[in-house]
Amino acid sequence: MRSVVVAGHVCLDFIPEIPAAAATQPGELLEVGPLAVAAGGCVANTGGDLAALGADVQVVGDAGDDELGTLLVALLRARGAGTGQIRLRAGCSTSYSLVFEPGGQDRSFWHHVGANADFDGSAVDLAGAGLLHVGYPSLLPALIADGGRPLEALLERARAAGLTTSLDLAVIDPASPAARVNWPALLGRVLPLVDVFSPSIDDIRTALQLDVGGEPSELRALARRLLELGPAIVMLTAGAAGLQLSTGDATRLRTAGAVFDGRPEQAWSGQEHFTPPPPVEVRTTLAAGDAATAGLLYGLLAGLDPRETLALAARTAAERISGVR
Repeated sequence: MRSVVVAGHVCLDFIPEIPAAAATQPGELLEVGPLAVAAGGCVANTGGDLAALGADVQVVGDAGDDELGTLLVALLRARGAGTGQIRLRAGCSTSYSLVFEPGGQDRSFWHHVGANADFDGSAVDLAGAGLLHVGYPSLLPALIADGGRPLEALLERARAAGLTTSLDLAVIDPASPAARVNWPALLGRVLPLVDVFSPSIDDIRTALQLDVGGEPSELRALARRLLELGPAIVMLTAGAAGLQLSTGDATRLRTAGAVFDGRPEQAWSGQEHFTPPPPVEVRTTLAAGDAATAGLLYGLLAGLDPRETLALAARTAAERISGVR
């Protein structure tokens, strides 16, 4: 199995156990439960889940040379990922998120960008890898500077080296600097360089300003629309509405890099598959999309067929949601 480089956004997640519908007033004390601390961001989430599935993973990102940076590296190593390309940058602070997930409600975040602000992909070492996955460019200001030229350069470098390329997005906060980027133009240039594209429906709604529902027919139509922008494979995640996998034709798959070397293109060309999420108790929604991406990429690395790969993506996300991973 070919090795994977997972690069991009990395941080620490601080997750307090808080009661349902928690709210505070100035001067008020709110009693909460234990605090969980985990490596977060797509680098930790997708990279860690790929390692747990059995892939050889090197994670790449920037952190500070502070106590949080040391802790972040230790947590990444504990998940089985190679951390030789995590840079602890002098004088920088490590990125972190405060994750609020009251019982029965969706999560919200307070986020500090920290050292992620300067990550532009230029130092990513691709030697020996067969697949490059890049995640959360909207949270990496330097990577999407100049209309996304640094991201484009990283993907071009990976394709020139024969790697399969993969990209995942994050929801774009309308009040953030990323909202000022022309995402339709950026994705129009970048997606022809991307072999595997695995955004959530909310990522696409905020990036392309689309009003799209979560019905299977709508997911299928949106996935086909995204394929027209250039990727070989699109997997859309839509939470409780399910997952949609759509693929391009054999000609596009022949250019999809090392993961597809020697594989008959017809097994993956022109595929349309939908699956509802497995029925599990929802304990958290944090990193479920990243887990689905890990399942998708591992299925490709392991030579599974499209249906098996989508099923693995759904199971991996379900394990995250149920608290297994």
